[in-house]
Amino acid sequence: MNDLREGLKACVHEGPVTLASGKVSDFYVDGRLLTLDAQGSLLVGQAVLERVKALGATAVAGPTTGACPIVSAAGVLAAQEGLPLRLVYVRSQAKGHGMEKAVEGPPLTAEDKVLFVEDVVTSGGSLARAVERLRADTPATVIGALCLLDRQAGGAAALAEIGVELHALATRSDLDPSFQPPN
Repeated sequence: MNDLREGLKACVHEGPVTLASGKVSDFYVDGRLLTLDAQGSLLVGQAVLERVKALGATAVAGPTTGACPIVSAAGVLAAQEGLPLRLVYVRSQAKGHGMEKAVEGPPLTAEDKVLFVEDVVTSGGSLARAVERLRADTPATVIGALCLLDRQAGGAAALAEIGVELHALATRSDLDPSFQPPN
């Protein structure tokens, strides 16, 4: 876990940036610097697979594009262990061509237990929309969410409102001990 946190620290860029939510932040975490690095991908995949086993998940899903390398890393490691694991990407909108799907991957059944993954969670909006899309399009059950970093900006509470518990491998407080999360 320490190597993973050190990897996350290397992804932090200080200075004003506009986030997906439209809010301006004093720092940005580019999780892809970790998830698209060979060693970082291995560490992330191992962490996700540990949570998959702990929760009894049968599928890992995430919103495109930040979660895509996380989903894939977990899938490769699961295959190496002989652990059956369905992998799913959830688009913000259905494609306008081909099969016009919003949920990509093998069909999920009512028996599937899905762990959502994401690189960074701020307000939780992107992840919540992906969860709701999956729930609308499949009979699977969402059993939780795991992120690399919880920015501690309301995302966990927003996900709890839709019945999803957020687990984080690290928080903003872990990376910056002087940070005081809002109440």
